[in-house]
Amino acid sequence: MTSETNTAARVEAALGGSIDAGALSVDHDGMVCIRATPEELHAVCTALKVRAGFESNTLITARDHGLDAKCGRFELFYQFLSYEFGDRVRVRVMTTGDAPEVDTITDLWPGTAFSERECWDLLGVRFRGHANLRRLLMPEGFDHHPLRKDFPHIGIEPDRLYRQWDDARRSAFASEEAETEKGAH
Repeated sequence: MTSETNTAARVEAALGGSIDAGALSVDHDGMVCIRATPEELHAVCTALKVRAGFESNTLITARDHGLDAKCGRFELFYQFLSYEFGDRVRVRVMTTGDAPEVDTITDLWPGTAFSERECWDLLGVRFRGHANLRRLLMPEGFDHHPLRKDFPHIGIEPDRLYRQWDDARRSAFASEEAETEKGAH
């Protein structure tokens, strides 16, 4: 029995028939993979943590297949690690439409907060229930998600937002300095 077979059997037992039989496979790289719907995602992740022993989330990312994709526009990838069994599992979730949304898993793995924020910031994937879903790399007020296939490469001015942010930050710092000096005299 191979390690992929052991992992697949453990994952299948943990899921308890809650997803279709065809949703469990071995990916091209030999990792056990579960295809879940956005509605199934949280339950699948809960089962992986509680019943299959995957203690750590090591990756959350997404891919934009483009506006004319037949299978769905955005695909999310989650990867989990079991220290006890020394194996990994991947969960793939396909979303439809231009405003993808799935449930957060920060209640299960708090460390996923930044990965979810990165997916929101760069691709526009919303995570329902995320306590602090805001920009991580791009400035607040930036109207785009730069890893989307429809990102306008010409005609936007992100430097303007950075300059506004920096001017506001410097102004606030100067005001604090002035208040501190006033209080010292």
